[in-house]
Amino acid sequence: MKNRSQFVCQQCGATYAKWVGQCANCRAWNSLVEQIVESEKERKAAIEKGRASGKKLDFVKIATITPSDAKARLLTEFKDLNVVLGGGILMGSVCLLAGQPGIGKSTLLMQICAEVAKKHNVLYVSGEESAGQVKLRAVRLGAESDKLSFAASTSANDIAKTIETGEFDLVIVDSIQTLAMDEISSAPGTVSQVTNCGNLIIRAAKATDTAVVIVGHVTKDGTLAGPKVLEHLVDVVLNFEGDRYGGFKTVRAVKNRFGSTNEVAIFEMAASGLREVANPSEALLAERTNTDGSIILATLEGNRPILVEIQALCTKSNYGYPKRTASGFDLNRLNLLIAVLERRTKLRLSEYDVFVNVVGGMKLNDSAADLAVCMAIASAVAGRKLGDEYVVFGEVGLGGEIRSAFRADQRVAEAKKLGFKHAIGPSTIHDKFVIPAKDIRTTLIKYVK
Repeated sequence: MKNRSQFVCQQCGATYAKWVGQCANCRAWNSLVEQIVESEKERKAAIEKGRASGKKLDFVKIATITPSDAKARLLTEFKDLNVVLGGGILMGSVCLLAGQPGIGKSTLLMQICAEVAKKHNVLYVSGEESAGQVKLRAVRLGAESDKLSFAASTSANDIAKTIETGEFDLVIVDSIQTLAMDEISSAPGTVSQVTNCGNLIIRAAKATDTAVVIVGHVTKDGTLAGPKVLEHLVDVVLNFEGDRYGGFKTVRAVKNRFGSTNEVAIFEMAASGLREVANPSEALLAERTNTDGSIILATLEGNRPILVEIQALCTKSNYGYPKRTASGFDLNRLNLLIAVLERRTKLRLSEYDVFVNVVGGMKLNDSAADLAVCMAIASAVAGRKLGDEYVVFGEVGLGGEIRSAFRADQRVAEAKKLGFKHAIGPSTIHDKFVIPAKDIRTTLIKYVK
């Protein structure tokens, strides 16, 4: 009997009897891949076989279990990255590292290998590069070690078997989208291949207490490619973000079973590889000139306070529809703040093109950046500037009120450390250093001169 096939969407998992250009469920284009469907008889036979082969679980009292944190951790050369990981790479854990092409994932992993291979056996498995390519990177980054091994393979079966030998303490798999299982007929990178290859490698890692780091590709909008179930399977999910052509790069944990997801490691690319930025605030403000449209924001990257420059430029619009552009700041949030400024102050921005930039390639997800953005826009329109001694933070409500900011004490401490005299912030903060701001209109009239 000929096997029947169906078409499965690689984005959401919806199934179709025939190929269509767009998935009706998630609206993704060209995401359907053909897969073989098991017959009802084969499916029932597999279920019965699994039921018959089952056995009673071996269980232990939870009071007798040794906590996972008591296990050894593999430390990298990056102090902040160890903090992001919860104290280092835990033995037996599986970490998924995702980032844009060219951002520096392979460089970061090779530097991790160089440090870990000083004391432990490490295997670097690549399904994308040859041995010669990896060798050149290892030489450049000083990762040549007798304890660091390399293998080129796209077989998940072979990789899992190698992990099961227990010869290695850390295994790097670059990348999950290039792997395939012999038992599955679909192409590498499909939902079934990624899910089953991930399961196979995770089981091998847990059985031998081997730490595994898996590299994952991302889609055009920056989300992890493949099924969401892969993120549920692993222990840690790291996002490597930033501009691949320059600026700072950040590594943050969006999932971490062994630590906080509020920590962040900040890097910059140098000739010798990635290096941590000890004082990002000082580096970001080093080239700043105080002009109209320039405001210093006290923000947070994870739990770390950072001072960053917000720049705004407003020019007369030559067309009937004004342009709004934001780099490092959410465009929808910018449109909302412009609407608040027009409604709650006397600024008329409908005839201006508004451009907002976060210096240093930083990407802000902090609601307390609202006040700094509003003041930068008002400063640019009026042609006036804020004094050098001020930093700004605070969320702006639709009524024009200034709302409280998360971890205000850390923001204030960072501003004091870098020599600023005052902070303009929410009135709920009881500190002489902070000048209270109750609403956006009063604040602009008083301080943008």
